[in-house]
Amino acid sequence: MDFTSKQIERYSRHIILPEVGGEGQLKIMKGKVLVLGVGGLGSPAALYLAAAGVGTLGIVDNDKVDITNLQRQVLHFTDDVDRYKTDSAAEKLRKLNPEIKVKDYRLKISSENIRDLIKEYDVVVDGTDNFPTRFLVNDACYFEKKPLVHGAILRFEGQVMTIIPDEGPCYRCIYREPPPVGMVPSCQQAGVIGSVAGIVGTIQANEAIKILLGVGETLKERLLVIDALAANFRQIKTKKDPRCPLCGENPSIKELVDYEDAC
Repeated sequence: MDFTSKQIERYSRHIILPEVGGEGQLKIMKGKVLVLGVGGLGSPAALYLAAAGVGTLGIVDNDKVDITNLQRQVLHFTDDVDRYKTDSAAEKLRKLNPEIKVKDYRLKISSENIRDLIKEYDVVVDGTDNFPTRFLVNDACYFEKKPLVHGAILRFEGQVMTIIPDEGPCYRCIYREPPPVGMVPSCQQAGVIGSVAGIVGTIQANEAIKILLGVGETLKERLLVIDALAANFRQIKTKKDPRCPLCGENPSIKELVDYEDAC
């Protein structure tokens, strides 16, 4: 595949990087990334993945844009209120980079559809906002052997970790199972500063790009914890748990489970 003159111009700042170059940009352009949720995390993640030239960008969401979303969900504008998020997001992403293929899925993720959704993609970016879905996505990515970039935010805090099946810990190695319903407040209940969504979402996009390129060090054995109020980033080393019910030595989880949704 040869670059057009317009592509050389568009991606010139990538191509001049020794870690990327023309070969690396081709990897990005052939890459397929699925973004689950185009809200606070998925919006900045999808924007930067589209700008980078990711060849196929899948976006999944079943919600409509609400005016309360606009404080942090930067893919959606005031005129998009009451539109489906997938429609609003796909429109912006195609305008940002008409060369990429944007595949939008207006649906609710479940054990019935998640594996078929992720099969064709190289990397999955989790921008969902509740524990039941995070565990479902983690399990599905493990079964399908797909790299997963997890992110979460609440108040002034955020976290990111990258999960490479069989190469490091999965989400269950750290958080064994979803907390009881009502134990952990949602962003709707506790609030979130909008800019934290941007910080976490762009880090997720960067992790996905590094996976496509095969360069640098991912967060596959580290949990990056962000305290925006204190302007503090810290890393917690993580390791694969041999007792993990999903990826451990004697796994008890053999199929996907839909947990009760607390949101």
